[in-house]
Amino acid sequence: MSVTSSSIHLDATPAAICFEPAKSAVIVVDMQNDFCSKGGMFDLAGHDIGLARDTIAPIARLLAGARRAGMHVVYLVHGFLPDLSDAGGPRSRNWLLNKDLNIGKEILAPDGSKGRIHIRNTWNTGVVDELKPEPADLVVYKNRFSGFYATDLDEQLRALGIDTLFFAGTTTSVCVESTLRDASFRDYTAVLLADCMGEALGEEFHVASQKVIAARLGWVSQSADLVKQLQRRDAARREAAA
Repeated sequence: MSVTSSSIHLDATPAAICFEPAKSAVIVVDMQNDFCSKGGMFDLAGHDIGLARDTIAPIARLLAGARRAGMHVVYLVHGFLPDLSDAGGPRSRNWLLNKDLNIGKEILAPDGSKGRIHIRNTWNTGVVDELKPEPADLVVYKNRFSGFYATDLDEQLRALGIDTLFFAGTTTSVCVESTLRDASFRDYTAVLLADCMGEALGEEFHVASQKVIAARLGWVSQSADLVKQLQRRDAARREAAA
């Protein structure tokens, strides 16, 4: 992208980038109860949700800074239709993986509501309370690892004039990396914010994804650095206006 007076410089690997907040979005991937909360799908299946929960505080700080700076915020939510018609055929890897996680099973959610594992518009696929979307945010349901597969995500981003995407969420090596790959193939500037990533498969997968992304697919940076640069720009603008 061209560098303008409103551009922000951000240190990243393999090289620094410049971006304009108004043309950028934070993509929050799958920070929902099934993956991040007690009583959700991962927790019930015996997966460690601690790493995903550890990302909640830095993501909250990131979103606050991004919204103040005029950046867009997009939530990707992984969930299936109630009849599971969009979960894939009985021999597909997607169906088999999710069948083992009991998709569609009715549960009593921690908030007392009737839940269904991995089904849209239930407690299970709701975004965790600490990161609830605001009215101006975009929420996109997906039924595969990538947020671009069989959704209108690309069309909505293009309509908003967005060319740079900052990724946060869970899990690094699966849904985040899959969506970032598809973003890269569509020529977005795609930046993984490593301190806002949760990885259920183990630290080695988290590290490997960062290496692949920095080597071939996009850039890797830190949300604390991004927020700091946004704050510096806001401070400079207030000083100039004083």
